[in-house]
Amino acid sequence: MHVVPKKTSLTLVPNEQNELVPMRVQNGWRMFINFRKLNVTTRKDHFPILFINEMLEILAGKSFFYFLDGCSSYYQIVIAREHQEKTTFTYPFGTFAYRHMPFRLCNALSMF
Repeated sequence: MHVVPKKTSLTLVPNEQNELVPMRVQNGWRMFINFRKLNVTTRKDHFPILFINEMLEILAGKSFFYFLDGCSSYYQIVIAREHQEKTTFTYPFGTFAYRHMPFRLCNALSMF
């Protein structure tokens, strides 16, 4: 796990000569988890996701559409209890294991 500063927009801050200078002001932190080692050892799926043009061809001529909230529904995919230990990481206050599918796992998108 890595903690990195959040990217912020430029803010005008006065310097010693009382001139306004554009500067990036740190206002928060973002947690980043590196899943590269887990993704290397994971067996990859053999069915790729459709290209957008293939999906549009399937939807052509249909009269009903449904909007799927990708972010909210993605976090509803539960990881089996015996596999949760594979997503465990440590941080200064202890350990944490995901109970729901995190982003950036190699087969997570096709599972979704």
